[in-house]
Amino acid sequence: MFTEFALSLSSKTEGEARLRGEAMGLLLFLCIAAFFGMSVSCPEICTCIEKKNGRQLAECAYRDLQDVPLGLPRSVIILTLSANRLTSLRKSSFMEVMEVQSLWLGYNHISTIEQGTFAMLADLKNMDLGHNQIVDFPWEDLHNISALQILKMNNNHMATLPSEAFQALKDLRSLWINDNQFTTIAEGTFDAMTSLSQLQLHNNPLNCSCKVFWLRNWTENTSISLPERDSISCAAPDNLRGIPLRKIPDLQCVPPSMQLTYQSNLDNTVLYDGLTLTLHCSVTGSPQPEISWKIQPSNQQTEKNGPNMEKDGNDLPSGRSKQSQEHFLTFKNGTLTIPKFSKQDEGTYTCLATNDAGTREVSVDVALASSENPAEDLLRNHPQASQHRGKSCYQEDPTDFSKAGEKLVIIYHNPAESKSSNSGTPIQPRLWARLFCFVFLLYC
Repeated sequence: MFTEFALSLSSKTEGEARLRGEAMGLLLFLCIAAFFGMSVSCPEICTCIEKKNGRQLAECAYRDLQDVPLGLPRSVIILTLSANRLTSLRKSSFMEVMEVQSLWLGYNHISTIEQGTFAMLADLKNMDLGHNQIVDFPWEDLHNISALQILKMNNNHMATLPSEAFQALKDLRSLWINDNQFTTIAEGTFDAMTSLSQLQLHNNPLNCSCKVFWLRNWTENTSISLPERDSISCAAPDNLRGIPLRKIPDLQCVPPSMQLTYQSNLDNTVLYDGLTLTLHCSVTGSPQPEISWKIQPSNQQTEKNGPNMEKDGNDLPSGRSKQSQEHFLTFKNGTLTIPKFSKQDEGTYTCLATNDAGTREVSVDVALASSENPAEDLLRNHPQASQHRGKSCYQEDPTDFSKAGEKLVIIYHNPAESKSSNSGTPIQPRLWARLFCFVFLLYC
């Protein structure tokens, strides 16, 4: 009996000793993990270190990664993915670490970033995307990460910078956009960043035209630090290539000024079918503005036409031989001609002039009276029409400045007698049978 009791006691003692040993081993492991800051919830390829506040740092740099690793702890606030082989970022790339505050992605091969990739990282304060191959960046994402304080986008291939890109970044202190392909930067791009103290802008191929002339004065007067100021230089035009922006001479920058006139070929012109309407845009400005037309027929979608004729269009087309297959003829000197103007061409015709100093536009509403009594027809279709010098013309209130530019309203009546016969023989229009009138409202 005594022997059995002794054996039982010995077995119980050994079991307790074994349990105590396992417990001590686990405790020792936890102590070691706590001492070295190791976390058991971490991708094997990364090293996760716990911070004092319970947050974690995930160190995944120099691991030859081609994708953002899965299994990252949600408590990660610093994620380092620098110097890997990442080529693209997707909207789901950082779904596991939405509380991240610092995101280091420099020195990868990132060329594409899906829109929304960074939009959900509301706590993000520091982001480095430098030394990648980014061409198109989802600038809209920056509107949702207004807590940013440091943003590095240097040494990429970005060429387009929207003027509103940084409008939400009021806390941003340091911005690096140097060594990209920006040729122009819109005025006011940096105005919203009221906390900005450092701006890296050098080594971009700036076209030192009127579009960036404002930047010369801004860089001279700003209190923001601009490292390598003399490397903020011109790549174009040729006569300014290599010259620092702050040293370029004053430019003559005059925004477009416009006047819209019309001409019809009803006088002393042979008509085959319908009438020819010509609108002419006289434009001045420095540099010489480029002219285009926006055409909004009442029954069609908007069309935009640049010059489709090589000549200036000073001579109106007369006869079939000079008419083009194009429905609208637009010329380099700002002339728009419609060889066969008809009811379906009624609508708004807008001339747009653009140069590096600004954009200007002026419109004309064109309507064609369709009855033998155009005055009654016009008054019926346009309640605001009024009798003007014995003719019926649509007049707008001169005190209404809601529409900028000069507004010209032209009403034409093409009587049945002026149409061609079935045989195609041209008929000379009767001067007494036509009606045309115009109203200029000068708002500038």
